[in-house]
Amino acid sequence: MNKRHFIKSLGIGGLALVKPSLPARAAAAAASPSLEKTAVEHRVWINPDHKDTAAVLQARYATYRKAGITDIMFEADSELHFKTAKANGIRAHHWMWTMNRGEKDLLASHPEWYAQNRKGESCANHPPYVDYYRWLCPSKPEVINYLKDQVEKILSLSYVDGIHLDYVRFCDVILPVNLWSHYGIDQSKELPEYDFCYCEQCRNAYKEKRGIDPLEIEHPDQSPSWRKFRYDRITNVVNNLAQVARQHKKPISAAVFPTPEIAKRIVRQDWTNWPLNAVCPMIYHGFYRENVAWIGDAVAEGVKGLHGAFPLYAGLYLPDFHSNYTDLAEAVRLAIQNGAAGVSIFGEVTPEVLRILGENA
Repeated sequence: MNKRHFIKSLGIGGLALVKPSLPARAAAAAASPSLEKTAVEHRVWINPDHKDTAAVLQARYATYRKAGITDIMFEADSELHFKTAKANGIRAHHWMWTMNRGEKDLLASHPEWYAQNRKGESCANHPPYVDYYRWLCPSKPEVINYLKDQVEKILSLSYVDGIHLDYVRFCDVILPVNLWSHYGIDQSKELPEYDFCYCEQCRNAYKEKRGIDPLEIEHPDQSPSWRKFRYDRITNVVNNLAQVARQHKKPISAAVFPTPEIAKRIVRQDWTNWPLNAVCPMIYHGFYRENVAWIGDAVAEGVKGLHGAFPLYAGLYLPDFHSNYTDLAEAVRLAIQNGAAGVSIFGEVTPEVLRILGENA
């Protein structure tokens, strides 16, 4: 499965450049001493190409490190990539799909683990938007145990320095506005086919707390307590996975939606309350039809919400800059000026990108 099929067709992704604020650095260092950082560092998200040779990787990662890149998030396992990065002084993290799990064997053996929308349709056989959108239900203990086992296996590998969570959320109940035309959908309100999860287990758990089935609420999309219930479901997943990371004394980080408000509203993420060592909000301004200046606003909102709990690396999507490196440099400046620990960039790591990173290292 290629992590970025949806992202490439729609436009979502990540790489990170870091300048931690003092409170954020102190909190991260306290949570994990290995995370204490110099003034500026960089991170990159990569889907490792297994055809790459040791010589090619040695040259590449030496260049990355020279540009100040100190952490790489690898989407798949590749001992050669991980070890070569580490040999060049770069920390190697495993980038894991979390709630979106469409493995054929999992679908075949446990279709009951998958989330259901407000119409009663399961992601197991009615994936929303794209075929690989197969979302697990966070209310099921079996799902949490499965994910903990996955993290345990990953972090047990000696050459893996940390775990990086992606898709750690519910399905997008509302897509970024720039994608509506792509799907021919008007999502100015929440539509039942994209609103999750209404499985029996979620409904019963909410009813035990509030005395009403969410399907019996006149406007469930407007219920603050039903929304909070789902924020808490995902937060519970992160809490459990963070426990595994702590047992291995390795850091845990996550790719999340751009601001606390947007993340809650469209994917039920309450990431400012997660026990992480770092967070990479994907502040892809083109997706939200915003200009570069919005990046600073989004960073400021996220940093304020975190209260120094851990570093924030502002996610920038390179195709949105259309090779305008002046704008990219301005985005980096705005992110750091507004309190980001650095920026996260998704896209091709060209010599020009490395130049900008190096100038900010």
